[in-house]
Amino acid sequence: MTDHPTIAPALTAAEPIQEARRWHLPSVLRAAGLCAGAIALLLVVGFALSRHPFGFDAAISNALRGAGPAWLRKAMIDVTALGGGTVLTIVTVGAVAILIARRLALTAGMVAAAVITGTAGSNLLKLVFMRPRPPIADRLIEVTGDSFPSGHAANSAIVYLTLAALVTQVTPGRATRNTVLGLAIILVGAVGTSRVYLGVHWPSDVLAGWSFGTLWAIGWWQIARQTRPLLATA
Repeated sequence: MTDHPTIAPALTAAEPIQEARRWHLPSVLRAAGLCAGAIALLLVVGFALSRHPFGFDAAISNALRGAGPAWLRKAMIDVTALGGGTVLTIVTVGAVAILIARRLALTAGMVAAAVITGTAGSNLLKLVFMRPRPPIADRLIEVTGDSFPSGHAANSAIVYLTLAALVTQVTPGRATRNTVLGLAIILVGAVGTSRVYLGVHWPSDVLAGWSFGTLWAIGWWQIARQTRPLLATA
């Protein structure tokens, strides 16, 4: 399998239409993008019209934080690590190495560029907003730094969702592509939820992180889609 701007030549007669859809934004990603855009707009309006945290932040945080049995608390600590810098770096380096080994250099380069620039953008937003974390004394884990947007929510979306989105462009089979995207969305959702459960982020922090990372992934899907034919004809 190689990076290619057009439909793979080894198509069966039964699947040309399905394979052509590889070059259209997947419906799963389109729906996620619409939700992300709507959430981003609501958050912007909310910040403009009211003080933060928002009313729903405290209500959700109080209801969700530390709820459930001991095994759930341990599971949430494990899940939140999947959005940490160490794990995301390992995943990114490993994914890029595998893509290069599969002779998918363009996809590998796009993944690396998307992760590096997206992480920098997420960190910059934290510096702009400088929002304090929830004033919770008995957090289930210790954290430092600013709160908005959630770095774990944003960066997990930037890594997992961008990787899944770009891989769909070089993966045959609509069902396989939707499964890859679906698993990435579930993983990103779990990481973000764990941040509120553990008491280290407001829900709006996580919503903002999800929105930023999702829109970032869609943006890089479009960049890769437009770049492939240009490189093929260069």
